[in-house]
Amino acid sequence: MLKNDPLKRVLYIDLSSKKFWIEEREDLFAQNIGGTGVASALLEEECPKDIDPQDPKNPIIFAVGPSTSLFPIVSKTVSMFLSPHNRLLGESHAGGRSAVALRLAGYGAVVIRGQSNLPVYLVIDSSGVKFRDARGLWGLSVSDTGRFIREREKGSGLRSILRIGRAGETGVTYSCVVTETYRHFGRLGLGALFGYKKLKAILIEGERRIIPVADSKLYRETYDDILARLRENPSLKKYYELGTAVNIIPLNKLGALPTRNLKYTRFEKAKDISGETFAEKFLGRRLACAHCPMACIHIAALRIPYKDTPFFYKTVFVSYDYEPIYATGSMIGVGSPEGVLLLLDEIENHGLDVISTGVVLAWATEAFEKSLITEKHTLGLKPSFGDVETYLKMLAHLANQSNEFYAALARGVDYASKKYGGDDFALAFGGNEMSGYHTGYGIHVTHLTGSRHSHLDSAGYSYDQKTKSEELDIHKLVEKLFQEEAYRQILSSAVCCFFGRSVFDFETLAKMFSLSGFNYTADDLKKLGQEILARKYRFKKARNFAPSKLRIPKRIFETVSPHGELDENTLKTAVKLYEELLEKGGGV
Repeated sequence: MLKNDPLKRVLYIDLSSKKFWIEEREDLFAQNIGGTGVASALLEEECPKDIDPQDPKNPIIFAVGPSTSLFPIVSKTVSMFLSPHNRLLGESHAGGRSAVALRLAGYGAVVIRGQSNLPVYLVIDSSGVKFRDARGLWGLSVSDTGRFIREREKGSGLRSILRIGRAGETGVTYSCVVTETYRHFGRLGLGALFGYKKLKAILIEGERRIIPVADSKLYRETYDDILARLRENPSLKKYYELGTAVNIIPLNKLGALPTRNLKYTRFEKAKDISGETFAEKFLGRRLACAHCPMACIHIAALRIPYKDTPFFYKTVFVSYDYEPIYATGSMIGVGSPEGVLLLLDEIENHGLDVISTGVVLAWATEAFEKSLITEKHTLGLKPSFGDVETYLKMLAHLANQSNEFYAALARGVDYASKKYGGDDFALAFGGNEMSGYHTGYGIHVTHLTGSRHSHLDSAGYSYDQKTKSEELDIHKLVEKLFQEEAYRQILSSAVCCFFGRSVFDFETLAKMFSLSGFNYTADDLKKLGQEILARKYRFKKARNFAPSKLRIPKRIFETVSPHGELDENTLKTAVKLYEELLEKGGGV
């Protein structure tokens, strides 16, 4: 690591005492790179074994990497914590400007401890931390909170504002933290942890500074090479043109698009909510994360008419991607693009994770169909698939936890189904609601074994689509997913966007790191990836996690996938094989 690189500085913040301090942790970064590697090491240091997620001792950790602000699409910030949602490892990544802002403020990581006695927001800059009174912001929506802080605090361009909405304040366990309006620390409940700590928002203010490199000539050559490879890669073109919403029609044709709580895998209105339809009728602009040439963020302009006032409209801008469209579209039977956008806007302003929210609404709808819950539970509402107006009303009750039923929904489908029944169709894995894929064995092995129980862990959906049913080899599948998950630990330690994984191979990453004074070979990185994965597994295992003991929803065996009907014993065998690899890799 280069001596004058501010990456090694860790900013510690104690909300209880309203104090902060800075420590230089060069060995921490030298051994773990940054991002996920550093965050997982800090979480191991900071988080006691037997605490509840609401305990003030549960830390919030943010980390970036040595290549942040130096190379294109190295644009993510990693957050890590003990998840309020599944009580296991909480890990979430967000794009936008937060990573560059943190790096240019002069820090490689931030550790937030304690609990404030009143609502606060933080201003982080190169001089440290300022604690601001946020009592006047408590209860405000995500958008109003961002607007207030933007107008009150100085600076622009190099700053980032992270904030929560009502769902985080009330402790919805899958509430998120929104940054730059259209990016999110989405999954596993970081927003609830902000709420527990009475932390309404964080503003990070970067400054114009030069990040050192070991060899300026080699840096320019490496930068140009990576940029050219990103621009020329045909697989990345679709992200600019239609965004990830391009996946709606192909997955629907494949019979892999979860529809109406996975009763079906094809949606008759898929075309109406496709990336093509959104681009043709609603696309207002494209945005890019900091230092990214791709501009994959697609923003829809939705005109909402004012009641009883003809020819007058309010225009709202709503970010959309594949997963949000699946969650507020096919999963709950909404085939209107306007309906999808209205739901997304409401979910955004409450500060909810959109994937979990869609699955929760889908479960509640089917539970209502089966009379497991009634209007007494829903406060007079009658949820039915496709009913946007009812879902909008339910979202407000959910964010406010208006009664015992909505408080149960606020803890996810695992919890709600245990209380009211219907666990056969409660689509969560490891406590985290399912993503938008029913492609075969691979995706569900990913859901059950991945360190975040997310489709972005080992990308089993990709393996499923590349493999014919008759060619399926469970041992090869498990080995492939394990190696992919280990590789992604390095990618997220570098805090590279996963869209660039075809460009950022181990050799390229080693070359990038060398310019920041990290002397890793490609083989070193492969080994380190497995070590980071093992560390995360140990953290979860110490909290009674075992993949082979997880509940598997029966619905995934009832609904035919592109690989046919999935066999429960085959899936359990794959999960057990993966668990054995984790045990071996973790030395436990």
